[in-house]
Amino acid sequence: MSDTRALLAALRRGQPIGAEALTRFVEGLADGSVSDAQAGAFAMGVVLSKLSAEDSVALTRAMRDSGDVLSWDLPAPVIDKHSTGGVGDCVSLLLAPALAACGAFVPMVSGRGLGHTGGTLDKLESIPGFNTALTAPEFQRTVRETGLAIVSASPTLAPADKRLYAIRDVTSTVESLDLITASILSKKLASGLDALVLDVKCGSGAFMKTPQEARALAQSLVSTANAAGCKTSALITDMSAPLVPSLGNALEVAEVMRALTSPAPSRLKEITAALGGQLLADAGMAASLAEGEARLTAALTSGEAAESFARLCRAQGGPLHFVDNWARFLPEANIIREVKAPHTGHIAAYDGEALGLAVVALGGGRQVETDQIDPAVGLSDLLPLGTYVTQGTPIARIHASRESAARAAESAVRAALRIGAAPASQPLILERLT
Repeated sequence: MSDTRALLAALRRGQPIGAEALTRFVEGLADGSVSDAQAGAFAMGVVLSKLSAEDSVALTRAMRDSGDVLSWDLPAPVIDKHSTGGVGDCVSLLLAPALAACGAFVPMVSGRGLGHTGGTLDKLESIPGFNTALTAPEFQRTVRETGLAIVSASPTLAPADKRLYAIRDVTSTVESLDLITASILSKKLASGLDALVLDVKCGSGAFMKTPQEARALAQSLVSTANAAGCKTSALITDMSAPLVPSLGNALEVAEVMRALTSPAPSRLKEITAALGGQLLADAGMAASLAEGEARLTAALTSGEAAESFARLCRAQGGPLHFVDNWARFLPEANIIREVKAPHTGHIAAYDGEALGLAVVALGGGRQVETDQIDPAVGLSDLLPLGTYVTQGTPIARIHASRESAARAAESAVRAALRIGAAPASQPLILERLT
């Protein structure tokens, strides 16, 4: 019996597989010697028969090692953050430059929009000239010289994950915690990190809708990453409403620039400080969580994080003076239309996923992989949960390229909104796992 057939037979029987067999299987994914049928059988087997903790770590390590694994010789820790995805989630664009301003090195390998959630790369590419497709030498040089870089994954970074993800997508096995864990961590750990913080979103605008689902994923990620040798913590954070009042690529970049250049507090700054403080403490760059959060907040309020973002923008091809005059450079939609409250009451709830899909329908995301994104479209000025409104009060603005798209988005926003009694207050940070 071949190695792969033996592995599949053990998986079917619910038996441990072992690191050696998993490594050979992952090598076969990367070099093509494992067939699509075998890869699909493996994915379905993992869904039906959960991997042991040891096998989950072994799968993650093998997928990490299936391509290039970066190594760094730098005078400070190499650290990063990953979010499981949510609407209005532009934390990476604020956190990465703030961490660099604190003296860390941040090689951030990011993704594009997925489903109803926006992608960090799509947001950055709304800045004219910004290049996220750096070569490996350019990536390493930019991190060394600038303190950070935000790029797309190269074809040689965890190639087994790319192959297995495509198989999972067509075999209805995407939701497996073991496979999600290996997929997320293989790419992050291949970046050669000393420490990682995970932002696991929970609520209507996230993939994980309940605290139980979010906790299960966070525990899987944290335990696997730490066992694989990377100091990792997770924060479970509220996504019952968009994190910022704008959804859409250029509109979210504008929110980030306001946060970088204004002393005003915000939910975006609160979660950035919490994630960054945890990461600085875990990496030994702060003596405590409180000290880490204070350092992060100081970087944001002093303007040092804004200067770091400016260096990032220049290093990756963006305008030289983007931070000083960002509104001049970001694209604007042809049509801006207000959505008004249908009756009086409090903003009781948003269906965050529906809002995200409304932005996708406007052209701000992809319905198929080949779709072109319109960076200017989206929603802005979305009122916070709990706001009291009277009939006719503007609750959001639609940014669209066509009248028909604007009308459809208006209907979608109204359907995603519930007006009634004021909702109970919800903390932004629901739980920490270390």
